[in-house]
Amino acid sequence: MRKQLFIIGLALALPLAGACAQEPVIARPAQTIAETLSAATSLSQLKAVVVAHNGKIVAERGYDGHTPAESANIKSASKSIISALVGIAISKGLLEGVDQPIAPILASDLPAKRDPRLDRITIGNLLSMQAGLERTSGGNYGRWVASRNWVRAALAMPFADDPGGAMLYSTGSTPLLSAILTKVGGKSTLALARDWLGPLEDFRIGAWDRDPQGIYLGGNQMAMSTRSLLAFGELYRNGGRTAEGTQIVPEDWIRQSWQSRTNSRFSNDGYGYGWFERVIGGKTVHYAWGFGGQMLYIVPDLALTVAMTSDEGDPSARSGYRDDLHDLLAKIIGTAEG
Repeated sequence: MRKQLFIIGLALALPLAGACAQEPVIARPAQTIAETLSAATSLSQLKAVVVAHNGKIVAERGYDGHTPAESANIKSASKSIISALVGIAISKGLLEGVDQPIAPILASDLPAKRDPRLDRITIGNLLSMQAGLERTSGGNYGRWVASRNWVRAALAMPFADDPGGAMLYSTGSTPLLSAILTKVGGKSTLALARDWLGPLEDFRIGAWDRDPQGIYLGGNQMAMSTRSLLAFGELYRNGGRTAEGTQIVPEDWIRQSWQSRTNSRFSNDGYGYGWFERVIGGKTVHYAWGFGGQMLYIVPDLALTVAMTSDEGDPSARSGYRDDLHDLLAKIIGTAEG
């Protein structure tokens, strides 16, 4: 299909949520960033990229007929959004904090004969993928989502480690958080997201899968445009505030979320509360990642936020494609510094 080019010059740069209007944007790097995006056509899985610098979109592009405004399945990048909702729930007093045990909240879904270690799992353990329960991702994912009750099935998984131990990346941790948010918030996780993140301009969640009990999946199967994903990243880059200065996510929660508490056994990247951390292009980068190559990068030192969406059907980690996206970010960083 005919490739469509969407590049916004700096003279027409659009303000975003979290933008600092008084901060200047240097023209030369943005022009080079646009050229960098043009050269990324060799990445066949890539659908769209949007780049913001100092709170303004400086370049964006769609590939193979896709656009930054169209909806995409952001896959596990939605885990970072669940993390934001947990932080907001804590700030509202609906949850006690990251050290709060989950068992009393999910008592009705606990196994009849349960491992006593279930009583030691905390909110923070779920966020950092350190619950200790056997993974529901990878080879176990299909069997888990085929179960009649995803929350109960996740809680019934055998323990592979103690709570607080090694990182065991498991999508099943986020439906547990979604169920917890639903219980304490008194409405669905999607409704909470729309209420709490509603003041954020350009942010919108479209479709989102639910389990047989109606609990939203949490860390997977969420529809969002590349621009909307960028808007969420800008919220975090700007300390949890909107362009108008409204505090949506507590700034301290962002610091906690970006603090590495464990490491991925696959990439050795640090992992906090729903966010990975890695040095790319010589800069510390906090990023959300979804299967297929759904990426949200935040580079605080450069006031840079980059969202990328890709074909959701092809893997990105073991294929090396995620590394290609990291390399594309490194080039963007290089031009932004220039």
